[in-house]
Amino acid sequence: MTILVVNVGSTSLKYALYTDEREVERGGAGRVTDLAAALDAMIATLGPRLPDLEAVAFKVVHGGAGRGCFFLHHPARGARRGSTAAAPAHNPPYLLAIEHLRHALPGVPQVGSFETGFHSAWSPEARALAVPAGWDERFGLRRYGFHGASHRYVAERMAQLQPDASRLLSCHLGGSSSICAIRDGASVDATMGFSPQSGLPQADRVGDLDAFAVAHLAAQGVGVEEAAAALASQAGLRGLSGLSGDLQDLEAVEAGGHEGAAFALRAYAYAARKAIGSLTAALGGVDAVAFTGGMGEHSPGLRARVCEGLAFLGIEVDPERNAGAAGEARVSADASPVAVWVLPTDEEGILLRQTRQLLASSAEATIPPDGPEQATPDP
Repeated sequence: MTILVVNVGSTSLKYALYTDEREVERGGAGRVTDLAAALDAMIATLGPRLPDLEAVAFKVVHGGAGRGCFFLHHPARGARRGSTAAAPAHNPPYLLAIEHLRHALPGVPQVGSFETGFHSAWSPEARALAVPAGWDERFGLRRYGFHGASHRYVAERMAQLQPDASRLLSCHLGGSSSICAIRDGASVDATMGFSPQSGLPQADRVGDLDAFAVAHLAAQGVGVEEAAAALASQAGLRGLSGLSGDLQDLEAVEAGGHEGAAFALRAYAYAARKAIGSLTAALGGVDAVAFTGGMGEHSPGLRARVCEGLAFLGIEVDPERNAGAAGEARVSADASPVAVWVLPTDEEGILLRQTRQLLASSAEATIPPDGPEQATPDP
């Protein structure tokens, strides 16, 4: 099988091309301002290999109660899996990529994998929002969790690296950030809840916010749509710093004395530390912490900030190991009861496996224009 995995983020595009299980091409960009142009550049790069393509795989960011991997028979079918209003930074580029590649690669099956699927085993208590009775069933108001492919990879890799670490915190930190509590390889809880706007402060998105803050804005004459747009694009680290939502940019200007950048980074690290504390309680303790994502993997300073003051939980980072970490590495101090790891994630590899399973289980790998969706269960 030759499969193209397209990983569309809120501000990024990554892709990987596989023949069977062998990766033959990988590329993309962490900062994308014109997604259509980036997709065209990807197609141009992969051109000679595209005639053998058997499927294009995508993440479905907001999958609601859905789980597993399924054929995308029509863009609208993928869209209905999650409301664009709940994922305004993710669903539009995701849908654009599906439609763009549908025209560029006609007849090639498209596959979607639910980002929420990894969190489908949460307890009713972890899943519940304390909203009026019936709103869960009527409006789907519950906690879902996101970054499922990344957290799944971390869970599987940590099971290989440290099999005795049954209680794991996976810290996916970057332009979009979340921390996931994992017990025996299964997600127990996470910082993101109903939407990818929740949880930790994001690059440009607000993170957790009292619902009545929006009601207050409405009372001051700010429309709901205006507030939602601003909270999804001008908030988060951008709002805290008054400068930028990019963690790397903020670290650079902080070194030059920019107080807004310094404050945003301190506030972000504080939110992450607080989340680690609450999720440790959900697990009943912690055996290992793994940092992944763009900044979790590449920023020793951010890892040090987040772990600062967590010795009472047994989390201690060795400064030299942390500063010199490149790729997969253990960075905890020798005396630290909790292991601290840096793990480059592989979301594309997770999507590849799920897509291969779907194609193998399907009697027909072509897509009827409006036929019923076929799906594999969440692995």
